[in-house]
Amino acid sequence: MATPNIVAPPDGIIGEGYQLTTLDKVVGLARKNSIWPLPFATSCCGIEFMATMASHYDISRFGAERPSFSPRQADLLMVMGTIAKKMAPVLKQVYTQMAEPRWVIAVGACASSGGIFDTYSVLQGIDKVIPVDVYVPGCPPRPEAILDGFLKIQELVANESLRRRNSPEYQALLDSYGIK
Repeated sequence: MATPNIVAPPDGIIGEGYQLTTLDKVVGLARKNSIWPLPFATSCCGIEFMATMASHYDISRFGAERPSFSPRQADLLMVMGTIAKKMAPVLKQVYTQMAEPRWVIAVGACASSGGIFDTYSVLQGIDKVIPVDVYVPGCPPRPEAILDGFLKIQELVANESLRRRNSPEYQALLDSYGIK
């Protein structure tokens, strides 16, 4: 009898936990290429987002084909523009209505830090009310910068562990924002 030809597996493929790490990678790849953004646009950064969605820049080629206008059907909240303090509870409610896993991009100087509006009525960064994953600088940022922020989110989504959202650290972060 002839012995069967045995091919050695590639490096890093042997050992316990192989199936779980591969499952993490497969789920990350699927999530990465099917992100449904929810635009929360209030000013000029919203116009740049419209340009990003249009055919010249075409964010849909990165897997964001369908912008969602319902928080329950979105997994990426893109906050663009000036957020008044009276809008902060609405923004927090929109965030809490989104299903896990969910990610947030603060687009522009106003969403990131209040921008030039250092007044009593403007929220000095959305990270005061919800956790932010990626900040996109600019006033307003160019569509290329918004695409770069989206690619950073895709990188985060692809490499995130399936168990990260259930970790005590993540739950403590949500508790610090008063989100259950």
